[in-house]
Amino acid sequence: MDNTSKLLRIENLQIYKGDTLLLSIEASVAAGEILTVMGPSGSGKSTLLSWLSGMLDPAFRASGKLLVGAQDITQTPSHLRRTALLFQDPLLFNHLSVSGNIEFGMQQGKSSSKKQRVLDALACVGLSGMEARAPKTLSGGQQARVALLRVLLNEPSVILLDEPFSKLDSQLRQATRELVFAQIRQRGLAAILVTHDQSDADAAGGRVINLSTTGADKQC
Repeated sequence: MDNTSKLLRIENLQIYKGDTLLLSIEASVAAGEILTVMGPSGSGKSTLLSWLSGMLDPAFRASGKLLVGAQDITQTPSHLRRTALLFQDPLLFNHLSVSGNIEFGMQQGKSSSKKQRVLDALACVGLSGMEARAPKTLSGGQQARVALLRVLLNEPSVILLDEPFSKLDSQLRQATRELVFAQIRQRGLAAILVTHDQSDADAAGGRVINLSTTGADKQC
């Protein structure tokens, strides 16, 4: 695998709301690395994720570049970026089965091949035999794992984590966090984690950017 093709680079990013500088960042994230972004409410964490995913609200303006490998995707529409989002809520479709949720968004291919990939993936995260279950019958931790598989089997190059563990209890949080981070490293994805929790940053084990409400940032 050519890991340089998954290197994520944020070059000279500045985001403004009106005439006020909200944040200023320069960073790179290698394949399999997790960059953590922390900061108080209003420091721009959610706005950063919106820019990275190509969904920045028109109320903001940004300058700078976003590159994955050698490709400049700054102006690329969000659905073409191969950038996945994992939220604090699983956001599963209740009218679809577990298998249907995971297959949703997977790249086109033979139906039999897709179904086998889903079965294999479910086995890897301890959910064998649950492919026909309705999401509402699953526990919170099981739903979180299904949401993760739906993201991973879409084969992104970059994964953005928006407080994905914040609604889990402490024991489940640790187990889910370990699973998510292990999958990111195993699949060689560049990842950016937004969190309020220092234990999330410690578990991620990568560099940390602390945003302030003044638009500056500090890397650790």
